[in-house]
Amino acid sequence: MIAREGWPFILVPVCAGGLLWLAGWPLLGAPIVAVGLFGLAFFRDPRRSCDGSPTAVCSPADGRVLVVGKAPEELAARGLPQQVSIFMSVFNVHVNRAAIAGTLVDYSYHPGRKLSAFKDKASLENEQNLSVWEGPAGRVALKQIAGLVARRIVFDHRPGDRVARGERIGLIRYGSRVDVFLPAATKVLVAAGDRVRAGESVIAEFAGEGAP
Repeated sequence: MIAREGWPFILVPVCAGGLLWLAGWPLLGAPIVAVGLFGLAFFRDPRRSCDGSPTAVCSPADGRVLVVGKAPEELAARGLPQQVSIFMSVFNVHVNRAAIAGTLVDYSYHPGRKLSAFKDKASLENEQNLSVWEGPAGRVALKQIAGLVARRIVFDHRPGDRVARGERIGLIRYGSRVDVFLPAATKVLVAAGDRVRAGESVIAEFAGEGAP
C-alpha cells in the first residue's frame, strides 16, 4: 500500500520524466523518474499488527531508538516523566501509528525550527505537535517532530477520536522523529540503538495485570 499523501510526489515526476524521455531527453528524464520511484518507496504504508498484551505500548514509528530517559518538565508535570525517542531516516516508513488503543484527549501544534531531528533540542525547538491518548491500560503522549528536511507533519485526528492500537494517526514527510512519553510505572522494553517498527514492535508495558 502507498500513503495517500504520496501519490502527487510519485505520479508527477514519473509522468514528467517519462514524457521527457519519450521526447528524446533521456538524460534529463531519467533522474526525474528516479525521484518518483524514490517517492514510491518513501510513502509505502505496509500492513502492521501489534500482538502484545493489552498493556503493551507499540512503537508509533519505524526507525532507531535515539533516547530512553527523562521527559521534559512539561510532560513530567502531566504524569508522563519517561521518554522514548525514535529517529526516522528518509529510508524508513514514515506513516505513524497509534501506540495504544484509546481516545485522543488533547492535541496541540507548535511551529518551530528545522534542526536535525536527532539533536536533543529538536524535541523542544523544532516544528512539532503533541497528541495525548487515554486508553484502558493507561495514558501516553506522542510528539511528531519535523526534521532538517521534513516539510510537513500530517495528523489525521481530532480530540474525542478513538483509535485501535497500530492504526494510522499521521505521517511526517521526510527525515523526522517521534517522541513517546510514558507514566512513571511503565516498564520500557527498548534501549538506545534498537530498531523498531511502527504498529508492530512493543516498546513498553504499562504496570498492571498482564505486565511482565
